[in-house]
Amino acid sequence: MATEPIDVELAGTCVGPNGSAIGMPQLCFDWWGNQIFWLILALIATYLILSRVALPRIGAVLAERQGTITNDIAAAEDLKAKAVKAEEAYNKALVDARAEAQRIIAEAKADMQADLNAAMAKADEEIAAKTAESEKAIAEIRAGAMENVEAVAKDTTKEIVAAMGGNADAKTVDAAVAARMKG
Repeated sequence: MATEPIDVELAGTCVGPNGSAIGMPQLCFDWWGNQIFWLILALIATYLILSRVALPRIGAVLAERQGTITNDIAAAEDLKAKAVKAEEAYNKALVDARAEAQRIIAEAKADMQADLNAAMAKADEEIAAKTAESEKAIAEIRAGAMENVEAVAKDTTKEIVAAMGGNADAKTVDAAVAARMKG
């Protein structure tokens, strides 16, 4: 085979006299028909292998991935809806708790005000009782003081009249002191 002579006419202008290719064989226009045939045959074989083996596997992986993504998105939307409902329930519970707290505060204020009013009334009664006792004691002290002042005034008047050389009876001195004490 290597000893067979190369037919230059069959090989075309792309083969040198010793049987080797001149330049790149892919660029030889005489061989393009053969190269295109083998290219188409290789592409068809590659397509068949990919379409029967690789592409179904890739398609299954992509479909599974898309299903997982879709399921995850649906689950996320469900969780988001549950979170919104939980937030609404939380806000409602918070509003209810605040209203209950306000009610409890109002009741506590009313109870404290009632206790305060009762304590104030009791304190007012005690103060009024002590004031009455104090006024009574002051009146007694005043009456006692007036009696003492009257007695001292009578004694002093008798002494002054006696010192001036006069003679005053007790009725006259008592009447004069009583008239002066009245005003």
